[in-house]
Amino acid sequence: MAVNLQSVLDSTLPGLGYELVDFELGGNGLMRIFIDKEGGVTIDDCVAVSNHLTRLFMVEEIPYERLEVSSPGLDRLIKKPADFERFAGQMVKVKLRLPLPDRRRNLVGQLKGLVDECVVVDVNGEVLNLPLAQVDRVRIEPQF
Repeated sequence: MAVNLQSVLDSTLPGLGYELVDFELGGNGLMRIFIDKEGGVTIDDCVAVSNHLTRLFMVEEIPYERLEVSSPGLDRLIKKPADFERFAGQMVKVKLRLPLPDRRRNLVGQLKGLVDECVVVDVNGEVLNLPLAQVDRVRIEPQF
């Protein structure tokens, strides 16, 4: 019986005090897991989660060759509906699957939220409602 990695991570990480931001399965058995928590993620957090998941994956017989656990970084990916609410007001970079009629495909603006399956972004005073199905990714645009 195949184990659903997403559900294993979703059920395990919150109990350890972490949020699953994303995970990637790369070539040669590479598994990357991005975690977050209130106040940010330290190297000790990554080590603790890596050690826990290594044992869990052995028990659950989840195959991988190399495991990497890290923070999502300053340019964190915004994927879940709760993320759009949590990071409303932040500057974001939006990459679209297909360009807008004016040929823009990459936008930077202030995230307003997620409304009716549309990512709402204020780009220089122009409020855009971008259908979620047309959005490739949304990342926080760090401000220094």
